Amino acid sequence: MAQQDYTKMVQDFFGAFPVDMTAGQDAFKSAAAFNEKLSAVALDAAEKSTEISTKWTKDTLAKVGTVTKAQAEPADYSKVVTDFASAASEMTSESMAAYAEIAKKVQMETVELLMAAGKNAGEEFTAAAKKASDDVSKAAKKAAKAA
Repeated sequence: MAQQDYTKMVQDFFGAFPVDMTAGQDAFKSAAAFNEKLSAVALDAAEKSTEISTKWTKDTLAKVGTVTKAQAEPADYSKVVTDFASAASEMTSESMAAYAEIAKKVQMETVELLMAAGKNAGEEFTAAAKKASDDVSKAAKKAAKAA
């Protein structure tokens, strides 16, 4: 009784069903492109948020400067503090509205990216499944002819 070469049998078996790695590579490229776009959205939002914070801080410090100046009459201190509180309230409202606009834009862009990624993933999955099915059919036919 001859000893069988199991290594050769396994190699022949897997050789009959070749694996195409392009689907995995394409998925990796798609994921990398998606992450790049998502990062760009986040970085843009961070930059705009920083600009708002910087402007808000500068404007607040400028208004604080007027509060700290010596006044000629005691009643003027009350007016300066009231003016500062009013200006601070207005600056807060404007800054919060600007932050809300950034958040709204980030949300819309993120949803658009996710929808596009889902559509692309579905198309890629369908194409990969069809190719894999075709490859398996061809390999099965080849194996059946060889047997």
